[in-house]
Amino acid sequence: MSSTTYFSAPGGLPGQAELLSSKAIFTTAYAVIPRTVMTDIVTSVLPHWTGTRAWILSRPLTGFSETFSQYLMEVAPNGGSDRPEPDKRAQAVLFVVDGELTVELDGATHALRAGSFAYIPPAQAWRLHNPGSVPAKFHWFRKVFQVVEGLDKPEAIFTHESEHSISPMPDTDGRWGTTRFIDPADVRYDMHVNIVTFEPGGTIPFMETHVMEHGLYVLEGKAVYRLNGDWVEVEAGDYMWLRAFCPQACYAGGPGRFRYLLYKDVNRHTALW
Repeated sequence: MSSTTYFSAPGGLPGQAELLSSKAIFTTAYAVIPRTVMTDIVTSVLPHWTGTRAWILSRPLTGFSETFSQYLMEVAPNGGSDRPEPDKRAQAVLFVVDGELTVELDGATHALRAGSFAYIPPAQAWRLHNPGSVPAKFHWFRKVFQVVEGLDKPEAIFTHESEHSISPMPDTDGRWGTTRFIDPADVRYDMHVNIVTFEPGGTIPFMETHVMEHGLYVLEGKAVYRLNGDWVEVEAGDYMWLRAFCPQACYAGGPGRFRYLLYKDVNRHTALW
């Protein structure tokens, strides 16, 4: 088994002599935000957070993300928030890629480290702080929870990638699999955030076209991704947004594993406008 790594080095400033060309692209079907453009000058600061900056990778916007926002957060030692979420409709998934964090929820304190996953239901007060001596970095997914009459409210989850095995895709000899933090059969949850892993040579051998919207952040390795009608090379630290029904496929060329953090909306009827 290969060692586990999580890319966690955004920031810095580009040199004034660098070329302007980039694989960054924004289309009506997909967007690619490469790690080279996630610099210090595109960060945001947020109300009621201290010692913290955020790279906002996606947000609800006409012609862009429709169901979620995704932030890459950097919290300095002793930084954090006692009031992180301003919207009581919002649920959260946190995935730590570097450093240490504590999350307080329902009177309990949970220690998180690289590879930790947390699901926080809507309308719950929580706190997050960095007790360590180095900056901590984590992905924060925010989504308005879709209430369904007769379904119980989903429960909080605190776990770690090491506690979950990779579920291989059928007929792939283990070259392609998914680490699932939420039971896919539990319809109380209306979103999933998984880790997808490809061994070198692993491939999505057909053009997936489906109703789920995606956010993909590459944690490790490199690959060639087919997005709508285009082939795009991606590597650790790159981010992709895929609109619902955007055709997609992938080929992991190696030399190491290719892994990404994947968001998708699930388990709900489509809205009728």
